[in-house]
Amino acid sequence: MADEKKKEAKIILEREYNVPLRREWLKVPRHKRSKKAAKALREFLQKHMKSDDVKLGMHVNEHIWKHGIKNPPHHVKVKVQKYDDGVVKAELEGKEFKEAVKSKPKEEKPQGLKGKLQKVLGKDEKEEVVEKKTEEKKEVKKEKPVKTEKKKEAKKVTKKKSTKPSTKKTTSKSTVKKATKK
Repeated sequence: MADEKKKEAKIILEREYNVPLRREWLKVPRHKRSKKAAKALREFLQKHMKSDDVKLGMHVNEHIWKHGIKNPPHHVKVKVQKYDDGVVKAELEGKEFKEAVKSKPKEEKPQGLKGKLQKVLGKDEKEEVVEKKTEEKKEVKKEKPVKTEKKKEAKKVTKKKSTKPSTKKTTSKSTVKKATKK
């Protein structure tokens, strides 16, 4: 029954392109070139195959990134297939389409003493500890909060400018010039 419900998409259109990438990746800084080349390939295929759902194969991606982020290829020869459900799949010429492997999200590992305790005690006990903490928080919220006294703020000590005239003798440039001329 499940097989009957799942119908494989049929290929409506199949084309081969030699996609120019250089014009696009020259517009960005060197350290972003391969990323821009992959984006330019996707945009090219969206325009020419008239579909927003474009999937690049693993071999095309590896070919673009083969020489690193700074040196993508100038052109890529691609075989493109459009399916009746609107999906466009592109792969290097002469290769079969293989989707890229998606990485698993990393698990957050608790660090420090708390992390070591959880590792020793096990994750099941960790969940119990979390439940106890949430219960304690609920109990604290039910109780009336105790009023605390405000801390006295430390006064800032600033020097005040005196209004008395200064005792230092100041000479202006004009008086210095007159004294030197005499």
